[in-house]
Amino acid sequence: MKLNAISDNPGATKNRKRVGRGIGSGTGKTSGSGHKGQKARSGVSINGFEGGQMPIHRRLPKRGFNNIFRKNYVEVNLGRLQTAIDAGKLDASKPVDIAALLGAGVISKPRDGVRILAKGELKAKKVEIHAAGASKAAIAAVEAAGGKIVLPAAAE
Repeated sequence: MKLNAISDNPGATKNRKRVGRGIGSGTGKTSGSGHKGQKARSGVSINGFEGGQMPIHRRLPKRGFNNIFRKNYVEVNLGRLQTAIDAGKLDASKPVDIAALLGAGVISKPRDGVRILAKGELKAKKVEIHAAGASKAAIAAVEAAGGKIVLPAAAE
């Protein structure tokens, strides 16, 4: 292979549009901007401008709010835990916590903690799961399998 023989895949690159290069090009004279006016000039910023009338985004009432203290949990289903245990990525004999889930590739970001949900089936016996939260059905399913979910003590 030689450097002069290397080329891009066909169709990978496209020539830029050369405007203002004569009437025969289709984009000559006004370069596709029409005739005169604000839109034909450079530096136009008129999104949402309504000719001096109060714009619609200011006329309409605002509703709701964003809770800045909201917790964003990573949701992990029991079935996903079971597949990780079956694949040998999670050790069921050791406590399953955020570090173990990250190491096994079950979750990619810890966010504000892990919440266990009950979708799927957990066959592994005596699994100890440390999580920030869990659904009632998930707690029941884990305890039925002989394991337990350890949650942080609720702040009174």
